[in-house]
Formats: sequence, C-alpha cells, structure tokens
Amino acid sequence: MAALLTAVSPTVYFWIDDGGGGSFTWGSAGRCLGNELSDQLWFMSGLPLFWYGGAPLIVLGFLGWYLAVRAGRERLARALARAAVGALLLCDVSHFLLLILDAAIGAECLDAWGPPEAMSLSVRTGLLSLAPPLLILLAVRRPFVRRGRFLRATFAALTMMALLLVPTTSAFPGRMSTESELDCDGSGDGTAKGFSKAEKDFLCRVHGHTVFHGEGEALAVASDQVLLERGYRLCKMAEHDIEGALRSEYARALGSLCPVVAQAQENEGRRRQEEQRAFFAKGEKACAAHPAHRPRAKPVRLARATMWTESWTINGWDEGFEGTIPDLAEELVGSERGALAIWAADESGHACVTGESYAKPPPLETKGWDEVVEVGYESPSGSLVIVDNQATALPDLTPGGPGFYRVRVHLRGRELVYQVPDPPDGAVELLVMVFPGKETEPIVYK
Repeated sequence: MAALLTAVSPTVYFWIDDGGGGSFTWGSAGRCLGNELSDQLWFMSGLPLFWYGGAPLIVLGFLGWYLAVRAGRERLARALARAAVGALLLCDVSHFLLLILDAAIGAECLDAWGPPEAMSLSVRTGLLSLAPPLLILLAVRRPFVRRGRFLRATFAALTMMALLLVPTTSAFPGRMSTESELDCDGSGDGTAKGFSKAEKDFLCRVHGHTVFHGEGEALAVASDQVLLERGYRLCKMAEHDIEGALRSEYARALGSLCPVVAQAQENEGRRRQEEQRAFFAKGEKACAAHPAHRPRAKPVRLARATMWTESWTINGWDEGFEGTIPDLAEELVGSERGALAIWAADESGHACVTGESYAKPPPLETKGWDEVVEVGYESPSGSLVIVDNQATALPDLTPGGPGFYRVRVHLRGRELVYQVPDPPDGAVELLVMVFPGKETEPIVYK
C-alpha cells in the first residue's frame, strides 16, 4: 500500500496544483549516451501499466504475489514482485540514472536534458521513483534473514548517486540575466555587472534577444555562467578547429565572443557577397545578349533591366500601394488599383524586362512572342514603378500622371522554364508597354 501511495502521489499533487501551467522548451545539437538510451526507453512510459507512476503494475504485481503466497509458492511470489520492481526501475528510474551517467561524462552532455529547472525536476522525480521499488523489496523480503549486506549495498548505491549528483547540481550555477539587464537593445540601461560588452552581446544572441542573421530564436536556456563557459570552450576549440566551432549550436552568437570566429564569419560573408554578385552578373550578361526591342512607335520612356524574383512575379506599385499582389489574368499579368503583378519565373529566376511608356496606344506586336495579354490599370498617383526582389526597378511608367492606363505584356520563354529543372539565364523575356486607356477588361491577343 505504501508503494502504491508513493507511486501515485506526484500525479495527485499535479492534479491539485499544476504549477500554473508552466512548461520547458529547449533545443540542443549535442547528445550523449545517456540521453540517447533514455529516448529509446521512453516508449515504456506510454504503456498503461506504467501510468500514474506505475500504479497498475504495482497492483498487478501485488495480486500475483498474493495469489502465489496463498498457493504456497513463496519463491514464485518473490519472483513476481521482483519482476515488477525491475520493470519499474527500467521505466522510471532508468531515466534518472542515465541523466546521472551524462553528468558523470561531462557538463556538455547535459544540454539535451534541458535547462536547470527541468534538470532539477528530473532529479527530484528520479529520487522519488526509487521509493516504490524499495518498498516492494522490503515488503517481500524473506523473514529472519540478516539484511545487513542488502542495506549496506543500498546505502552505498544511494551515497554514490548523491556524489554523482554534485556535478549535476553544480553544472548550473548562477542566474540567467534578462534582456533589459543585459542591455540587449543598446539603450545603455543594463544593470548586469561583471560582464564585458562582448559577453553581454553573446548572451543576448544566445537567448534570442538580438536578431542575428535574420533569426531571433533562443539558442539555449541556461545560466549566464554556464553559457559563457560553453562559449569560451568553443572559442578555444575554434583556435584549432574553426569548422567544428561553426557547426555548433552557438555559431550564430560566437562571433561576439571569439575574434577568430568573427573573422571567419566576416570572410564567409564576403565570399557569399562575391558569389551573389557573380550570380547576378551572369544573369545580366545573358539578358544583355538578347537583341534590344525596336519600338514601332516612339515611346515616352524606355528602360531595360534584369529582374530577379523568388515568388513567381515581379510587381509594380503606385506610391502608397506597396505589397498588394493582384491575381493574374491568363497566368501572365494582373492588376488592381495601384498594384500590378507580372509572371516572371517558375517560382524563382531571372527575367529580361523591357519597359516602355507611350502617350497613345502603340501598334500591336505578336510576332516572335509566345503570349500577349493586356489589362487595365488605375494609377492613383501617377507613379507606377516595377521592382524585383533585389530592389532593381524600372522607372516611372505612367508619365501622364494619375489616371487610367492599359498595360500590355509580351512574354517568351515560359515553356523552356517549365521543361527543364535548371533553365538557362535569360530564358524569360518580357516586354511591358504602358499607355493611356480607360478599358478595364483584360484582352488576350496571343
């Protein structure tokens, strides 16, 4: 009965007081033997026999023991009780013991077990889960047999666990400073003492308080001292294994703490910029190789640009209407008041775009083009500008000021883009003609 009450007591406690609904969330890139084995055994917790701290298994073991005793099979009774004890130890206590194993290996192995609060909870529940198996063993012990050796072994094991718990509890000293204490916003109002600016920047980035490389998620949750110890350990590692340091979960923040990592990240940034410049230069060269369009009427304005999209379309907006993406007519061009969208790629790619503005409707051109579609466009401000994802822009295409216009879009190269997974640069060519016109319905010429 004592073993059963002890087993269900945590469940009863959390039914009465759920702790305010708090929870722990963390991420870790490193794992060690204990945590890996714990994951393999975790499925047992979901089996009905192990619900409520193993209460169903304790009841079943008691019934088996009681029936065997009534039948005069005392050896079988003790075997059944010990089998229940073994199952309880494997399910509940094994996670606690495996945590101790990782603590003995080293503090870096504890990352996957969570922040200090979660670790403390695991330790407390692990110690509590030892009670029901011990109580069962005491209940089914043989009478009139010296228990000295058993008790000595038990106390020795518990003493060893206590000694191993020392690195576990000391691995998380200190506290975790808040965003305002670390002055993560740079306002100068921080109150955290004893940290250099580099250390504060590192802690801010690890906790996700500073957006770095476009990301603001927390990299880890632990005390300041633990995080700095890990950071400096990685800085030492970076001196002879920079690639290994850059593969760590703290890589985005390490540049604040380690000059060698900061230099490597700066070099990598320059390399990527050069690579990006070369990529776009290749696209511009491919577009420049196409013959320029020869207008049949003199345009008011004419411009050419190599435009890049990562979302199928290039877009045009009047001032104040940025962000609206109209639906496309014939999957080529769409418009709303102050907004224009033109298909330019199969999700992402370059398009060679020519924009022309006219004072009156230009001659219709369909020869040499695969598709020609015209839509109406209302320009509220007379400032239509077509832009791409790299801020490349065609100049104002509505020189007549606010009013109603027609936008005629010519396209070739769509079939090639759809036929091959990696189409050549310059495969898509667009000619965009803008001229006055009050007609609002789209017209498909080809």
